[in-house]
Amino acid sequence: MKIPIYQIDAFSQDRFHGNPAAVCILQEWLPDSTLQNIAAENNLAETAFVVEKNGHFELRWFTPAVEVDLCGHATLATAFVYKEHLNYPDDSISFKTQSGLLKVEYGGNMLSLVFPSRPGTACAAPDLLVKGIGIVPQETLKSRDYMVVLRDEDEVRHLDPDFAKLKDVDALGVIATAPGNDVDFVSRFFAPQAGMNEDPVTGSSHTTLIPYWSAKLRKKNMAALQLSHRGGKLYCEDLGDKVKISGRAITYLVGEITV
Repeated sequence: MKIPIYQIDAFSQDRFHGNPAAVCILQEWLPDSTLQNIAAENNLAETAFVVEKNGHFELRWFTPAVEVDLCGHATLATAFVYKEHLNYPDDSISFKTQSGLLKVEYGGNMLSLVFPSRPGTACAAPDLLVKGIGIVPQETLKSRDYMVVLRDEDEVRHLDPDFAKLKDVDALGVIATAPGNDVDFVSRFFAPQAGMNEDPVTGSSHTTLIPYWSAKLRKKNMAALQLSHRGGKLYCEDLGDKVKISGRAITYLVGEITV
């Protein structure tokens, strides 16, 4: 079986930056074990699989190790593939996912994800989390992920986590964030449990970051940087029960895989 595959650098307008995602267009769903093997073989932070059924698009995301319930950059990459390579005609596209119906809007060379907001709840920082990040946070919140708020951009930039410890933290991932120097806020995202020590640019973490910083800064529209090695810029809007996360994308690879 031949499967079309696209590799897209999401949340960047420059190749070799942003977050790479593979997008596989399927005629029908394959066994989960096959999907997981493809994602492991791709060895990217995420591989997106999409099936069109009766005009509706079903979307799933796999890291090299596990399936996840929400992924921003691979959703943006999938929407980009439909518009850039598959001549999708409409101004927005919606995907049926484990996290509900997710919409991506097209506007010029920008794509905007509209995701459910996922605010964090304030909590005490577990000892293992503090040992894992190597610093006592100013604040700690919990949603799907732990979010630790640090003093400033330099603290986030220079974190050197102990990933063996973070792998045992009771969450999918750990978000580190602080006010930005030239943007509203910065972040990094660590997810060794999901098979990736650090994710280059993480849309799903911003479903927790946006409501926090919107309340803290008293702003609805914000610019954000993810301070990974590849880096990525996101344009964020707090919509109440939803958030809008906007960015650009560019094609790196078009091909096919054989299974």
